[in-house]
Amino acid sequence: MAVVTNSYDSYEAVGNWTDIEDVIYTISPTETPFLSTCKKGKALNRVHQWQKDALATAVGTNYAAEGTTYAADALTATTLLNNVCGISDKSPQVTGSQEAIKHYGRGSEMSYQVKKAMKELKRDVETNLLQNVAKVTGDGTGTARKIAGFQTWIVTNQSIAGDATPATGDGSDIHTDGTARALTEAMFESVLASQWTSGGNPTKGYLNAFQKRKTATFSGNSTPYHDKASKKVYNSVDVYIDPLGNEVRLIPNRFVPTDVVYFVDPEYVKFATLRDFRVLDIPRQGDYMGKLLLVEGTLAVGNEAAHGVVADLSTS
Repeated sequence: MAVVTNSYDSYEAVGNWTDIEDVIYTISPTETPFLSTCKKGKALNRVHQWQKDALATAVGTNYAAEGTTYAADALTATTLLNNVCGISDKSPQVTGSQEAIKHYGRGSEMSYQVKKAMKELKRDVETNLLQNVAKVTGDGTGTARKIAGFQTWIVTNQSIAGDATPATGDGSDIHTDGTARALTEAMFESVLASQWTSGGNPTKGYLNAFQKRKTATFSGNSTPYHDKASKKVYNSVDVYIDPLGNEVRLIPNRFVPTDVVYFVDPEYVKFATLRDFRVLDIPRQGDYMGKLLLVEGTLAVGNEAAHGVVADLSTS
């Protein structure tokens, strides 16, 4: 059909209302499961310290004769450990003009950017805690302090490749990966049994999407469940119970390195803050407003023998 000559259409018009939905869609994940699991503690200095100890090995020959004169047992000192409080921050800044303009999807531009930055900051902390990164003490002249990540602490209960070099377990160095291996149920059982023997009580497992999908092939899940009434097929291992009775909830975590699975006893892991999450005003030096969001804290792995790791895993 022909267009009528001189008909005034929307392509020529000036001043038509802009069609923008008054909402902002964000699907970026904001869950921080590991940080949420950590007990909360207070750090009093930039280096946070704690002690660990262990009981002597049980023996089956501990008998004494009646009337025995006792000599003093040899005692052992506790082990002093430490991690470094790292500073993580975000600094949104908005001009006075942008704050004054009417916006779609938010009222105050500054308030929106602060809320967004706080979510980003918590994701950064979650990632820092879970990494295979050694602590850095900083030097006061521009070198940032870094937190020793979770994997650098775990040495007692681990399943690693034969050519891997494990960390020493005090946060000072990293685990050096070996040849990648496919995740198996035997690896799960081995590490959980080692934790049980050590006295740990692992109740949570953290793993990325690829390894979580691999657990669906474990023998106990060999026949997926089909609920005809709801028309649902269940093919997931959400709680793993090993032969010793360790009952571990497997929690997908987008920020866990893809080549590891962590088994955690929540009683022995803590996020200790020197300065908890906070929002500060940045003094104005021009026509803008600025906020500083920061947290200064560290990971305290009370006793690494309570935890476990399956490492050096294939990721494809």
